[in-house]
Amino acid sequence: MRATQLSFDDHRRRTGRGGPRPGAGRPRGRRPVVHHVRREVLPRGCPAHITLRTQRDVPSLRRRAFVSEIKRGFAVACQRGDFRVTQFSIQRDHLHLLIEAENERALARGMKSIAARVARAANRVFRRSGAVLLGRYHVRALRTPREVRNALAYVLLNVRKHWKQRTGAAPPVRLDEASSARWFEGWSRRPQPVSSREPPCVATARTWLLCVGWRRHGLLDPAEVPGSDIRSRRAGVTP
Repeated sequence: MRATQLSFDDHRRRTGRGGPRPGAGRPRGRRPVVHHVRREVLPRGCPAHITLRTQRDVPSLRRRAFVSEIKRGFAVACQRGDFRVTQFSIQRDHLHLLIEAENERALARGMKSIAARVARAANRVFRRSGAVLLGRYHVRALRTPREVRNALAYVLLNVRKHWKQRTGAAPPVRLDEASSARWFEGWSRRPQPVSSREPPCVATARTWLLCVGWRRHGLLDPAEVPGSDIRSRRAGVTP
């Protein structure tokens, strides 16, 4: 028999190797990892929304022991001169932070300290060892008052979003104990009295956007559910 030259398509069909096909390429799941690529430049005077995700084998971060431990850590590390954590919330497998940083170097150094404290606290509380965080942190600069207002609602009321996704109904109106909601002064009303015995574990905001600008779009209502209205979709916040 005379030999015939196989095309690349013929070879792929015969061996099952090579060529474009369904499922080829880098695996993509429901929680894609933030890979080591160059980050966007953080504009001066703009706060940022940070998301830290944990490995699948790490227990829920909303356990009281971990929340207490990480609050003590934030009380020490929330202010580093050119880096500040102004708000935060702790969810089952991720954390949200609102931060202010003077530049990219301050952001990198501040987040290195925060990530280390989160990892040490998780391993100490859950009596485990090994990696805690999944990939790098996600960062998004907040450039306008509307973006900052929506990000504040998203971070401080994030537990209401997850509750509604699970049950289909909004939870009772309460401040989330696994967040900095009790120290936030931009509520339109307080659903319950808050004791002042516990010292704050967040820094005071200094940027115009986080201090004054966001209030142009209204104070936060503790009954809001982030992501359920057009304002949150316009902000482009990360779930």
